[in-house]
Amino acid sequence: MAKHILIVDDSKTVRNLVAFIMKKEGFTVTVAEDGLDALEKLYSRETFDLIISDVNMPRMDGFTFIRTVREQEAYTDIPIMVLSTEGQERDIQKGLNLGANLYMVKPADPERMVRNVKMLLG
Repeated sequence: MAKHILIVDDSKTVRNLVAFIMKKEGFTVTVAEDGLDALEKLYSRETFDLIISDVNMPRMDGFTFIRTVREQEAYTDIPIMVLSTEGQERDIQKGLNLGANLYMVKPADPERMVRNVKMLLG
C-alpha cells in the first residue's frame, strides 16, 4: 500500500507542485492550506505516514502546527519535514526543536526532496 503524505502549505502553487512530485513517486497525497486545515485532516479518520509543512501560513503557522502534533501521543511517530522559505539558522533550529525531523529551504530540489521523504519513511 502506498505511503500517505500530508502536504501543508498556504500556497496553492507549492501544494500542487509538491503533490505532483510525490504522486509521481507513487505516494498517496492529501493537501491542507494551513495548520488548522491540516489538524482537521489529521484528526479525521485518515492516517498519514509523513507530513510536509510550510512555516508561514495564516490561521495556524507551521511552528504551532508542529508543536500541536508533537504534544499528542498518537502522532509523535509521524515524521515531519519542514519546507519553508525561512532559511535562517534560528528558524531551522526552532523547527527542529519543536519536533520536525528535517528542515528544507525553498526552493527545494525535487530529487533531494524525494530522497529526504524516502529516508524519513525508512
